[in-house]
Amino acid sequence: MSVSFKIPPRRILVRGTNWLGDAVMTTTALLRLREKFPDAHITLLTPEKLRELWLHHPAVNETISFAPGESVFSISKKLRAGKFDRALVLPNSPRSAIEVFFAGIPERIGYARSWRNFFLTHSVAPRADAVKMRKRSAAEIKKLIVAPQSDAGVSPASGKKLAGETPAPLSSTHQIHEYLHLAAALGANPEPLAPQLFVTPEEIESPKKKFRLEKIDGPIFGLNPGAEYGPAKRWPVEKFIAAAKEIQQRTNCVWLIFGGRNDAPLTNQIESAIGNRQSAIQNLAGKTSLRELMALLKLCRILLTNDTGPMHVAAALGTPVVVPFGSTSPELTGPGLPGDARNRLLKSDAPCSPCFLRECPIDF
Repeated sequence: MSVSFKIPPRRILVRGTNWLGDAVMTTTALLRLREKFPDAHITLLTPEKLRELWLHHPAVNETISFAPGESVFSISKKLRAGKFDRALVLPNSPRSAIEVFFAGIPERIGYARSWRNFFLTHSVAPRADAVKMRKRSAAEIKKLIVAPQSDAGVSPASGKKLAGETPAPLSSTHQIHEYLHLAAALGANPEPLAPQLFVTPEEIESPKKKFRLEKIDGPIFGLNPGAEYGPAKRWPVEKFIAAAKEIQQRTNCVWLIFGGRNDAPLTNQIESAIGNRQSAIQNLAGKTSLRELMALLKLCRILLTNDTGPMHVAAALGTPVVVPFGSTSPELTGPGLPGDARNRLLKSDAPCSPCFLRECPIDF
């Protein structure tokens, strides 16, 4: 249901999300917002670490960034200078609503939550079919693993629901619909578009030279073994190694390993295991900026990855991804537009999946 406004906005502030994958999933809502308000000046408020993500994006005119730990009042002061007449608040946090409230933006739209409605002028009810993620308890997980099938509610062999048991509540629609629903409240088209990001040919050439990739003859494939959320999201490193070796033997590819500095133990182990010749693998973990990461992901023919931010980035750039899902749900946070045939999403048959936990309590 749309919110009624007297006049179209001239300057829109969108309070963006705080995590890379979530930010990519908001691009479809931003594109629809641009489609609805082609002449409006759209500014995105984003964490500094994500600012580069929005370069060359047609939905965004400019960004305002904030540093880790920056106060609400400091952020609000920046926003006040922008003289915005409407704010769309994508996160559900109280803080995000407070920021636009103290900025004095006249119209403030976001999801209704009892602990923040005061700071919004228009509170949007969640979709009727929206169901939040629910983390399973350790006791519930153990029951699903060890109990007889008739008591567990899920068949370990088939993953099908058994009679008489209520399944863990999962969203029936992808997360991109959560953001689209807010944009639709401003009159935007609610039909989903594929999330999109953009890099220029010049941006691709720069890291190719930096990391000496210009003379590579074989296909370039990407490997992303980390997951900032926690180890429950990570496919075992030995399986990454086995898959990478097999693919390399069949295709004579060169692997680019991506990750942050904290992923060094994983990436170093993989590099040692499959780097049988100098040109067969490049360990780039912790060595790229966000724009360089985007350019290199665009360069890859395919990315083998966990459910992470770079997974969403690659898919939004048009690079096919292969993703094993364990603790999370591809129906809820899978890459790209749901149903995209270019991507291969491998769903765990563990009876406790998805649990949405950071760490597996049973090491399944």
